[in-house]
This record gives sequence, C-alpha cells and structure tokens, in this order.
Amino acid sequence: MPSIVIVGTQWGDEGKGKIVHLLGKEADLIVRYQGGPNAGHTVVFDGKKFVLHLIPAGILIPGKTCVIGNGVVVDPLSFAEEVRLLERRKIRIRGRLFISEQAHLIFPYHKILDVAREEARGGSEKIGTTRKGIGPAYADKVERVGIRLIDYLEPETFPKLLEQNLALKRGAINRTSSVGKIRKEILRQAGSLRPFLKPFARDASRFLNQALDRGRKVIFESAQGTLLDIDFGTYPYVTSSNPIAGAVGAGCGVGPGKIGSVLGIVKAYTTRVGEGPFPTELTDAMGEFLRASGKEFGATTGRARRCGWFDALVVRRAIQVNGISDLALTKLDVLAGVDPIRVCVGYRYGGRRLDHFPNSRRVLDGCEPVYADMPGFGDISKEARRFEDLPGNARKYIRFLEKILGLKFSLISLGRSRDETIRRSARSLWGRGA
Repeated sequence: MPSIVIVGTQWGDEGKGKIVHLLGKEADLIVRYQGGPNAGHTVVFDGKKFVLHLIPAGILIPGKTCVIGNGVVVDPLSFAEEVRLLERRKIRIRGRLFISEQAHLIFPYHKILDVAREEARGGSEKIGTTRKGIGPAYADKVERVGIRLIDYLEPETFPKLLEQNLALKRGAINRTSSVGKIRKEILRQAGSLRPFLKPFARDASRFLNQALDRGRKVIFESAQGTLLDIDFGTYPYVTSSNPIAGAVGAGCGVGPGKIGSVLGIVKAYTTRVGEGPFPTELTDAMGEFLRASGKEFGATTGRARRCGWFDALVVRRAIQVNGISDLALTKLDVLAGVDPIRVCVGYRYGGRRLDHFPNSRRVLDGCEPVYADMPGFGDISKEARRFEDLPGNARKYIRFLEKILGLKFSLISLGRSRDETIRRSARSLWGRGA
C-alpha cells in the first residue's frame, strides 16, 4: 500500500510538521492517529508561520484531504478555534478535513482534573503535562465512560452521558468550580458546536480503507515522540497515548498490512519539554546556545525546551519499536559553529557500559553518557540541495550517525521551509504499491 507513517524518534519536537508538509505534496491524504491539542507542529508555508495543534499539517497544502483519527482526543472548542483561525488566514477547510465519529472528546472537567492531578503530585513528581485535559480524556476512554464525537452529535445520547460523567467527577469538580457551572458551560457550547462539527464527522476507518484500496497515497502523522510513548517512553514522564507506528491500526482502524513504510524524524541534537530523565541534557552555555539558535520553545505551551547532545541509544530504541525503514535528519544547521560536536554512543552505570536504552527508571536516573567527539563545521547554505553541497565535517557527522544507527538519512532538513531540504534517496519512501 502507498502509505508512510511519520514518527518522532526522540521526545517530540523533531520537526515532523515540516517533513509532513514536504511529503504531503505527493500525498492524497494526511492523517493524525493519536494525541490531542497538546501537540504542536510549526510549519512555514509561503513565507508565513503556522502553528497547528490538532489539525494535520497537510491542511496547508491546497487540495489535500486531512483526517483526525479515532485515536486522537479532540477538544471541540479548540478544534473550532483552530479551523476559524486557518480560515481567517485564507486556508480552505470545508470538504477537506474530517474527524472520526469514534474520536473521544475533551470537556472542561477534563482540564480541571488534569490541573488537580498535576498539582497533587507536587515538586519533583510532576509529569509536566500541558494541562489541556488529554490524560483524563484518555482515562475516561479506558474506563468506558468517555464521550465520542458521534455521541456528542446525538441530542438524545449526549445529555445522559454528560450527567454520568459529572456524577462520577462531582467531588473533584466542586473543589475548584461547581458541577452546575460546568454543566451549563458544556451544554451552552454544545448548542453552537454541534452544528459546526457535524459536517466534519466521518466513519474514518471506512473512509481511509477505501482510499488505500484505491491506491491513494496516505501519510499517517504522529504527534509527540517515541520516548513519550505510554508504553515505550520514559514512564511515567510520557504522554497518554502511543505515538509509535504500531498505533496507526488502533488509532485509524487500518490494518498493519496497509502500512507501507515508517519514516523516523531525527533532530541533529536532542530536546525535550517537561519533566523526566534526559541523560545528555546540557544546563550550561552550550545548552543555551542550542535553545536560542534552534528556537527551542514549545509550539503549544511556549515553554523553553531542555537541550542536549545527540543520544544514539534513544534513536536506536525508536528504530526498534517503530520498525523504522528510513530516517530524516532535521536542524543540522543549528550545529553550525559548534566544535566539537558530541554524540552519546553509550551509557555508564554502576561501573559497566550500557549500549541499549534501559527500562528501569532507577538505572536511567543513574546513567552517565559516554561520548564520541566529532569535529565541528561552519555555516550551511540554505541553498544546498545535494549531500555534496554540505561542509565536509557536516558530511562526516551525518555518516557517523548513520553508522551507529544502522540506517541512512533519506532526507536532511536545513531550515524551517520545506524547500530547504536535501533528498538523498532515489528510492520511493512510499513503500509497497507506490
């Protein structure tokens, strides 16, 4: 099948939005399969900056169809605001964007619960959530009390489910607000949002399977990154869903036999937002340089990202659990002028060396990175379109990363614009059936 899953290989913010926008020119459909409005994709299109939180980045490409799968939790109010913002910026949305009828919704009480749970953890135990209600909405889904888009659109169904949820959460809600106030707010919003949302609702699984069966090219777009995966990330400092490629099936209703290839997006250094372990983190002037030069501030929260050297163990974990077939390297230009450039090639723990990413939180907290140093390089021209156009030491850095990762970089990004990219592979990224 002609499809690509695009995943982040680190803690998110790898530049997936740009790559989706680049490859989206060749696609027919672009699909989000997990996460919620806690994600942030920054894309430069026609010289203008767009920050998208819920809607797939492919919406900026004229004529492309975008789908929000059932694995995504959707804040109806935030979705409506994002649609209207894009429409004010002359992006046509109607007839091009659809939401799975089975997607679960986020309501104001989810945000109340999110804040309360984060504050209750206190101090070093905080997860660092975006406080947008994502975790509590996924928890409701698992506890089988969640409200899906199809439920929200049925006036006979929704009020009963809302009352069930308000009763279950009454104590927590009343600590900071009141059930009556929240009920009134939700029902008022539903009156205007229900007709707004109805044209976007689709049986997404059926829609996507039909498209793939017709040979249409589909991009499945992940939010966050592999090390934030609820199962394979740095638990408990993770997101509430599965960003890994294997979640496409559950998040879209598409079988694994219809996945063509998996493209892993790799930043030339490492960043993460929020709390949790980060073995190669730099808290010195070099960390500040990477943050400033790379404009490392969260698209959703505005929080400064923690910055550090490239960690090969992190990316190898991502290659393993995603079944990644190709890699794309981003933000290589940020390292211009840095000398030496350090690469973490292993960890040292308790007097022994580890060559794999540990699952134990205790072990990970005690790990010290083992570095290999590479010579720095000067400025990279944004006009470079061939691998040979890069400075010699930049090419050496890339080849060293490829050697320790065991895969080659098919794409190398040199800036935010989709045109500032080197394509190295003549082979199609689209996988079977392209």
